[in-house]
Amino acid sequence: MMDNLYTRFDSVFFEKTRLSLMTLLFQREMVTFNILKKKMELSDGALYTHLEKLIMAGYAEKHKEVAGMTVQTVYSLTAEGKRIFLEYIDFLKTMVTAMEVEHE
Repeated sequence: MMDNLYTRFDSVFFEKTRLSLMTLLFQREMVTFNILKKKMELSDGALYTHLEKLIMAGYAEKHKEVAGMTVQTVYSLTAEGKRIFLEYIDFLKTMVTAMEVEHE
């Protein structure tokens, strides 16, 4: 069952930084680049690269939003991004349940 953990999800989704980004986007629904940068403690370039990989995979999307006198970039999960994230959570729940049964 543990081998399935590493083969069930693609490397775009399962990379630790991008999985953390997916988690933040799932929790907050829409997040600005600057908030993601602050929370993740990444450089602009590193964060942009990870976000673009999520966008290219169809898991996230971005759009521009006017905030006062400035324009900011806002990111969110796509329907596919939400689906795969929930699939991952369900998979983890299944693993925990299986481990609990094994240890009874």
